[in-house]
Amino acid sequence: MDVLQAALDISLCRAMSVTSAGASRAPLPIRAGRIGASLAARAWRIDLRDHLIFPGLINAHEHLHVNAVPPLRSGAPFPNSYAWIAAFQAHFAEPAVAAALQVPKALRLRHGALKNLLAGTTCVAHHDPWHAALDATDFPVALLRDYGWSYALGWPGYGPPVSSSFAATPADRPWLIHLAEGTDATAQAELDQLDQLGCLAANSVLVHGVGLRERDVDRVIASGAAVVWCPTSNHALLGRSLDPRRLCTAGRLALGSDSRLSGARDLLDEMRGVAARGELSPRQLLGLATTDAARILRLPSRGSLAPGARADLVIVEDRGGDAESNLTGIRRSDIRAVVRDGVPRIADPDFAEWFAATGVDAVPVTLDGKPKLLAGPLAEPALLALEPGLERVAGRNTRARDATIEARCY
Repeated sequence: MDVLQAALDISLCRAMSVTSAGASRAPLPIRAGRIGASLAARAWRIDLRDHLIFPGLINAHEHLHVNAVPPLRSGAPFPNSYAWIAAFQAHFAEPAVAAALQVPKALRLRHGALKNLLAGTTCVAHHDPWHAALDATDFPVALLRDYGWSYALGWPGYGPPVSSSFAATPADRPWLIHLAEGTDATAQAELDQLDQLGCLAANSVLVHGVGLRERDVDRVIASGAAVVWCPTSNHALLGRSLDPRRLCTAGRLALGSDSRLSGARDLLDEMRGVAARGELSPRQLLGLATTDAARILRLPSRGSLAPGARADLVIVEDRGGDAESNLTGIRRSDIRAVVRDGVPRIADPDFAEWFAATGVDAVPVTLDGKPKLLAGPLAEPALLALEPGLERVAGRNTRARDATIEARCY
């Protein structure tokens, strides 16, 4: 075991590695938490026959700290997000909302991150002020860093001012803003306003874009900017969403789940809904949450299985059909393992030896009724209590070593 912990070169064998660009059955090497360029002479071999390996998903828009806040149940559809914000003010007086917001923000941020991790998301763009809790070494997901942001043109009291924030953001880093989040004239006018401020450029990342008209989409594509699409949130608040096809074809679209305050439970639920409506193909959806998001958010080491990329992985069973559908059509409990930096964070019980080999205590839990192992640092009782469907198995808290997964050291 000491040899495994010291070297921890891993070879994932007999699985199909899948990206939006294609698939490969070559063994996938992991070295020092990244995808290796070649197989190590001495590696721990994990047999994953009848499995598919995908890059860890990237959630391009999320508000991590509000996922346990009860949503507003009345008033929709709203003409724009500002009307929803105004309606929400009275909702703060609801006892359940007040109680949710009394939970320490650091814990709420970790909960939002754990929610994402459970559904295969290993990197998140958090669209709110930075908090010290986000810098914790055991934070459940990686985060977009070194970026600029404003909240929205029509809500200047929250977040950095639009013009100064954009000017302070280097051209090679993304700058995020909620834009055209509505169906009325107010939302439709926002792209013009942003352009007049000089803030429409190749690093502009426009969140929602429901009010963008065809000519606006032309301008977004021509400028090299991009849109983050959050369809569940859009339908819930506004009654409709944008047509994703032109932006997707141009490579200027990424996918976000927003938060449970208005959006989907997680990114997998978002993808499954899009696939069910037939708005994009499974391969396109996979691209939105991996390679396209990585390019738009300037994350060169994420969203792929190329040598040198972070070894952030989602492992699922191969159930036949299009490879991508095996991910875009499932629920979080169907995932076999979610891996960050080459280390499993949540997985089915037969992956126990992988936890043990990396020196990580694995805590038995159930996720939506299915048995799983969760990395010990993520099994804080207060954190688990915030996540519906995630429960610790009583009476067991030992390092899992009795694995059935086939593993051999070479």
